Amino acid sequence: MHLESRIQAFVHLGSYLRHNFYTERYNELKEAELANPWFTQDNIKLSIDRWSDQLNVEVLKAWLNPYKLSQFNPPKRVLVIMAGNIPLVGFHDFLSVIISGNKIVVKLSSNDNILLPLLINKLIDINPDISQYIELIDDVKDKKFDGVIATGSDNSAKYFEYYFKKSQTIIRSNRKSVALLDGTESDMQLRGLADDVFGYFGLGCRSVSKVFLPEGYDLDRLFEAFYSFKEIIHHQKYTNNYDYNKAVFLIGKNKVFENGFLILKEEKSFFSPIAVLFYEYYKEMSIVEQFLKDNVDQLQCIVSKNAVPFGSAQKPNLWDYADGIDTIDFLKEL
Repeated sequence: MHLESRIQAFVHLGSYLRHNFYTERYNELKEAELANPWFTQDNIKLSIDRWSDQLNVEVLKAWLNPYKLSQFNPPKRVLVIMAGNIPLVGFHDFLSVIISGNKIVVKLSSNDNILLPLLINKLIDINPDISQYIELIDDVKDKKFDGVIATGSDNSAKYFEYYFKKSQTIIRSNRKSVALLDGTESDMQLRGLADDVFGYFGLGCRSVSKVFLPEGYDLDRLFEAFYSFKEIIHHQKYTNNYDYNKAVFLIGKNKVFENGFLILKEEKSFFSPIAVLFYEYYKEMSIVEQFLKDNVDQLQCIVSKNAVPFGSAQKPNLWDYADGIDTIDFLKEL
């Protein structure tokens, strides 16, 4: 398949996602939610809408033009072990392997094994030639690959690094995102921050799990901006986490602030649990900025006036690579 044919196939997929996906696949979407209650219809829609925006010819060509993919060597066999923390979290890797002219071998996450096959089947309907570039497997043992892209927890990342030590790899582990406020943010920017915090229940690596605030910052400003997400507490799994973490903090006599659907806790760590947002006060922004640079290997993105815009953390462009590792460059070097 020529590059232009691959691009057009994904452009048609994007159009399908925009216009027909929800009506034609309603039953399968409900099945995905039943299989994984974190995959609510709103969160599935958030992911699908994001991909429908990205899969258009202008965005795809703006992403791909610098790589000169038409000069690629024969297809390589690339294993992609996908995470399942948010809907279609592995689709960027899937897109990258196929669009670059390589063959993908997919190991789906048990937490997200319904949505991607739906998109694969539609892609094959659009261009049957793509079927020869896609293979789904349940077990990676005793199989050989030209490259491996694997995403998981810190523990699984160590296993991947050992198991695939003889292969060329991209191994991704736990990362989180933070926000840096200077105190002059508008109400609109703070409402955008709410999207960054609550999108996908905070389960994504691009979900803001901690905010850095200038000394004396009024936490009520955050609670006011977050109020539109009050209904999140009616989700049973989220409620269970909220109640559990609140109880743990109270038993430990930790000082926390809460509003019935979110707990704010002053804490040094980047990694807050579900239904909890850590915060930390600072005196000088330059010190925080240097601290974040020194800890960049733990962070996926930084939301601020000078970095990722408020409300955009969950809307990366195709060239905003996870962990800052250029997937297309990796594939070109195989």
